[in-house]
Amino acid sequence: MKKLFFTCLFLVSLHHANSQLFGKDPIINLQNEDKDFLNWGYYLGFNRYDFQFEYENDIGQDILVEQTYGFNVGLIGELRLNKFLDIRFEPGLLYTQRNLGFPGFASEQDAIREVRSTYIRFPLLLKVSTKRFNNIKPFLIGGVYTSINLGAKEDSLEDNESGVFRMVQNVYGYELGFGIDIYTEYFKFTPSIRGVFALNDELVPDEDPNSPWTGNINAMRTRGIFINFTFE
Repeated sequence: MKKLFFTCLFLVSLHHANSQLFGKDPIINLQNEDKDFLNWGYYLGFNRYDFQFEYENDIGQDILVEQTYGFNVGLIGELRLNKFLDIRFEPGLLYTQRNLGFPGFASEQDAIREVRSTYIRFPLLLKVSTKRFNNIKPFLIGGVYTSINLGAKEDSLEDNESGVFRMVQNVYGYELGFGIDIYTEYFKFTPSIRGVFALNDELVPDEDPNSPWTGNINAMRTRGIFINFTFE
């Protein structure tokens, strides 16, 4: 149901944008919306997170990552630099789950680790927009973020021997994306797609340096895709 809702919302926004591009004599909505020095809003959306692994040795058996859909929600503060550039601060809450399958184990209890993560994110982004055309305005967006993983278990005294997969709590990286501002009669609605890339190693290795779970992992970093819907 959640996937269906967001898919319908995205298709409606594309239909609206298409009508603005090819419709005749549209009514120009919210003509002064982008003239304020500060703007506020909120967003919601969903995500699909993955891991990128770097291995110590190539043994021909990679760790499998089963991705699931999570959700995002947050606030927006925007500072207008000029007609085409804005600085945005988008603090938010994100939930996701990734299921890891480790090779070489006979039992599912040892082979599978469910990695549930709740991130508090603090992205600082630069939004580069085109000239407004009727009631739409495409843009590119990118910047850096830092986040706190509340489900990291970094300080746990247990590790994979006890079924506990540990990650570092603090993560930093960058994100890049594009979207389109759609000016409705009452508010500005913005669908966007973002790619998220962690820079630091997020793995806390097991105590045993020869651990069958983490011994061959040199680094583990998050990769992800967001689809956000913004209301301003």
